[in-house]
Amino acid sequence: MAGRKFVLFDLGGVLLTPRPHLTFQKYEESINLPRGFIQNVILKDPNSSFFQAERGHLRLSELIPKFESECQEFASTSGISLPPQFSAHNIFEAMFSACKLNKSMLQAAITLKNNGFKTCVLTNNILDDTHMRATTGQVLCMISRHFDVLIESCRVGLRKPDLEIYNLVLKTLQMEPQQGIFLDDIGANLKPAKKLGMATILVRETEDALKELQTISGVQLLNSETSLPAMCHPESVSHAYVSIKPGVRIHYVDMGDGPAVCLFHGFPESWFSWRYQIPALVDAGFRVLALDMKGYGESTAPSDIEEYSQEEICKDLVVFLNRLGISQATLIGHDWGGSVVWNMSLFYPERVRAVAGVNTPFFHVNPLINPFSSLEKVPVFDYQFYFQEPGVAEAELEANLERTFRVLIRGSSKQDMLKPPLSTANVRQRGGLLVGSPENPPPSHILPEAELQYYIQQFKKTGFRGPLNWYRNIEKNWCWGCSAAERKVLVPALMVTAGKDSVLTPSLSAGMEKRASRAE
Repeated sequence: MAGRKFVLFDLGGVLLTPRPHLTFQKYEESINLPRGFIQNVILKDPNSSFFQAERGHLRLSELIPKFESECQEFASTSGISLPPQFSAHNIFEAMFSACKLNKSMLQAAITLKNNGFKTCVLTNNILDDTHMRATTGQVLCMISRHFDVLIESCRVGLRKPDLEIYNLVLKTLQMEPQQGIFLDDIGANLKPAKKLGMATILVRETEDALKELQTISGVQLLNSETSLPAMCHPESVSHAYVSIKPGVRIHYVDMGDGPAVCLFHGFPESWFSWRYQIPALVDAGFRVLALDMKGYGESTAPSDIEEYSQEEICKDLVVFLNRLGISQATLIGHDWGGSVVWNMSLFYPERVRAVAGVNTPFFHVNPLINPFSSLEKVPVFDYQFYFQEPGVAEAELEANLERTFRVLIRGSSKQDMLKPPLSTANVRQRGGLLVGSPENPPPSHILPEAELQYYIQQFKKTGFRGPLNWYRNIEKNWCWGCSAAERKVLVPALMVTAGKDSVLTPSLSAGMEKRASRAE
């Protein structure tokens, strides 16, 4: 619907399920309390301890004994006998342990944000200083990554349905009420928002609520194959650097808490190529380190070609892990990054917890056959011969960075295909990789303008010499690989192929299970 620009989501009962009062009812049933007892205690007094805690006047450790006293008092005046096993502490513990992420609702919020909506979590919350606080912290950390704003009642001294908290939201978002949509599982919380002019949705069943949200927002939220997952933006992540040796520094993005996962990109990319995978891995409980590989972006780009051999790259990565105190990590690599992770698994298996190659299989090295002889037999690898002469491909690819990336980074859908499509065959004969491609290619569906400009900005810093130098170590890499020609990858391994990759085709991974015995 035209004019709607922001969406507010309640936390408990909307983004988290089940609704809190359902958890209360389940607890009541478990100890034979009258249905609605807990809710009646909460609602009996506008200044109850529960509401005080939601306004930030009590911490959870202070609320629990006060709430237990209120329950005992209410039971006494109502003629209700509290069972001996009744415990306010158990009520809250049951509520916390029952909470599950409503993935469908979160994906809807992500989709709305991807479509230009501001998104906000507006929750009546309690400051948790109990042994349950780790769970609370984990939920709030995860949720906050996906929303523009998180407003907790206990932080601002206001709670829903206080009118002032809705005005605070509008001021924070710099929006008018008529531009908003609000989802909550409590009707009383929706009334003030509706009176202000917001569209409101009472959440009972997730699918029904999403249908209504889809109608009001005008964004496809259900049965959509084009919905993108959450992505991270350069300004919303932590950037760091590790000095490897004099003249060599690695830039990386660091997010999450848990076992380490290192992401290695390919050509011509950046840490930003993993922008959709980083949040998903973090949400799965990992610490994610996405590197700008040597020669790219904020990492240094030494001029010596030998600095980009697989042997040197792997040595650098061992130093990288050492500097960060990471004894083992799961390594995931795409394109050239895939080559790196397989070599790390061969030469430094003690540092690799598990390995995954995306598009790039673990190739068998034949000491009897020069690698260029093998490449010459595969027409689509002709571009690698074109890349060998320093300065030639650099001049072509750096001449117009916007054209370069609009040609090189495109989707496989019909509407995203160039005419003629880019070919990596006969590149030397054509006189360049981009020769024959449009001078002003249309925008790429998989590289929106903001993302395109980030790539351009990154490659303006170091150019293409470093990235192309990776291709200028083919014989050196072969010699190093020959020293381990009979080895197998023994760490847990995953190979992910792409059916529409015309260069690194799925057929190239045939027989990999013989060389990586624990591969899937």
